[in-house]
Amino acid sequence: MKKIIVPIDFSEQSEFALQAAAKFAKKFKAEILALHMLEMSDVMLTASDGYVNEQAVFFVKLAEQKFERFLEKDYLKALKVTPIIKHFKVFSEVNDVAEKHDADLIIMGSQGTSGVVDFFVGSNTERVVRTANVPVLVIKNELKNINFESAVFACDFAEESINTYLEAEKLMQKLQCKLHLVHVNRPNDWFRSSIEIEKLVVNFFTKAKRNLDGMESVHYVSDYTVEEGILNFSNKLGADLIVIPTHGRTGLSHFFEGSIGEDIANHATLPVITFKIN
Repeated sequence: MKKIIVPIDFSEQSEFALQAAAKFAKKFKAEILALHMLEMSDVMLTASDGYVNEQAVFFVKLAEQKFERFLEKDYLKALKVTPIIKHFKVFSEVNDVAEKHDADLIIMGSQGTSGVVDFFVGSNTERVVRTANVPVLVIKNELKNINFESAVFACDFAEESINTYLEAEKLMQKLQCKLHLVHVNRPNDWFRSSIEIEKLVVNFFTKAKRNLDGMESVHYVSDYTVEEGILNFSNKLGADLIVIPTHGRTGLSHFFEGSIGEDIANHATLPVITFKIN
C-alpha cells in the first residue's frame, strides 16, 4: 500500500478518516492524498466577467488556506501528505484522482444511520463506492487503532467474486486479520439448501486456490435480509471490520438487493470496506 486518498469536507467525520489514514500510512509507509472538492458553479469558473473571476480566485484561495490549516495536525507531521483541491463536487472524480495517482485505498467518514455528512450526502456514499476501482473504507467513529483481529466477508460464492475475495484476503493478511466468509440464506428466491451451498463453496475454493483451504472460515446464517444477517453475525462474532464486494458502476452484486451495500455502510457501527468485483 503506497497511496491513500482521504476526501475532506472539514467535518469531524472526515477528520476521523484522516486519522485512520495516518495510522495506515505509518503502518505501510504510505503517502496520504488529502482531497477537497470545492463546490463552485460552472458560471463562476468559466465566466469572462473580471469581477466574477476575481470572486472565483478569492474562494479558491480561501479554500486552500482553510485546507492548509485543517492539515496542520500533529499526527500528520512525520507523514507525506499531498493536498489536492478539485473545483467540482462530482463523486466520480474521486476515482479519477485515485486512478491518476495510482492510489491503493480510499478512506472516508460517515455519520452512519442518518446518512453521510456534507461531502457524502445521501446516496453519494454508494456513488463513490460504485465509481471506485480501489477499496473504499467507510468509518463512523475515531479508530483507536487498526489492529483488526477479525473481519466478516459477505459472500455468495459466485465465481465472479473469487478475485475480490483473493484481493480482500491479501489485504487482511497484511493487516494480520482473520477473514471469515459468511453466506446469508433468506426465505425468498435466493434460498438454498445446505447441500447446494456446500457445493458452491467447494467450487469457489477449488477455483480460487485449487484446494479447500479456508473452508473452516466459512459460516452459513439464516436471516430475513442480507443486511440483518451480516450485521447480526458480525456482532455475534465480535468482528472488527465488515468486507463487502460490489459490482462498481453497474450496481451491487445480485447477492445484495437494492442499496444493501450502502445500508450496511450506513447502519453498521463497525468500519466497512468495499472491494469492486472485477
